[in-house]
Amino acid sequence: MRKHRWLLLLLALAAPLMQAQNQVVIAHRGASGYLPEHTLAAKAMAHAQGADFLEQDVVLTRDGVPIVLHDVHLETTTDVALVFPGRARKDGHYYAIDFSLAEIKQLRANERVGKDGKPVFSGRYPAGPRLFEVPTLAEEIALVQGLNTSTGRTAGIYPELKAPQWHIEQGLDPVPAVLAVLRDAGLERTPELVFLQCFDDRTLLRLKQEYQVPYPLIQLIGENSWREDGAVDYDAMQTAEGMARVATYASGIGPWIGQLYRGADQDAAPLLALARQHGLLVHPYTFRTEQLPPDLESFEQLLSVFLDDFAVDGIFTDFPDLARAYLDRSEKTVE
Repeated sequence: MRKHRWLLLLLALAAPLMQAQNQVVIAHRGASGYLPEHTLAAKAMAHAQGADFLEQDVVLTRDGVPIVLHDVHLETTTDVALVFPGRARKDGHYYAIDFSLAEIKQLRANERVGKDGKPVFSGRYPAGPRLFEVPTLAEEIALVQGLNTSTGRTAGIYPELKAPQWHIEQGLDPVPAVLAVLRDAGLERTPELVFLQCFDDRTLLRLKQEYQVPYPLIQLIGENSWREDGAVDYDAMQTAEGMARVATYASGIGPWIGQLYRGADQDAAPLLALARQHGLLVHPYTFRTEQLPPDLESFEQLLSVFLDDFAVDGIFTDFPDLARAYLDRSEKTVE
């Protein structure tokens, strides 16, 4: 488990400012290990559990309003099929972009379910109770800002523009819509409280070059087989040339766990060192107690590999309380 020391020395030389106290906990869709993802309740719990940033996946309604929803369709996390039967497209999906905000507000959000109608994670919040709405991005930002004021503890936001090229093909551009919400919330005055993330490099380039946003940009990295958003070549992105290109527009990368961790008996994947060579932040996803690499026995062990051995700058996790407790304990140990 400790065969990463040579890499840690390299990273220390390449990124001398990388310190454990700067590592951040990013609440993946909120405290989604405990409450249905992307509900205001899940975000409030994540804030209370000490998350540094709260993630928002953003899609558009038919009338162009940014809402917080992981998928471009609604049926896996809402009761849309019950409220609006017959509104699915030919592929069977109920797309958010086919519904107005007024219609979206008639829905109730639930724990994520699979095609069989059963919860994806059986030990989490029950799928039956329908107590929650689908929030708009503006509503969620207002919640976070309100909690920052009432608790005295400041958390930031971490929006992801979901499938921007697909949205444009449907006739709506999410980029100006999302930026308008951020501007109206006054976040241009506190850009350090915002990360903008996207799988699509073309969208990040637009944000950097066309809109010249003040916010740090994070290039999410998937696998080509996922077909996350069109023609992005993630294999090429993970080469020396690809990472150099990413560094021209992004402040960091968001790889998935498997792109860094290759097993307890192996060193970290070269992607980590490449990112450090270009001064890029590294925020891997997604840390779940239910989805450990096969050779790790506990969630704490997974946190140890990434936060201690790899010294990543932050992690996306469904369990922000566990990550916060681990970091707080580690900092006390160092002191």
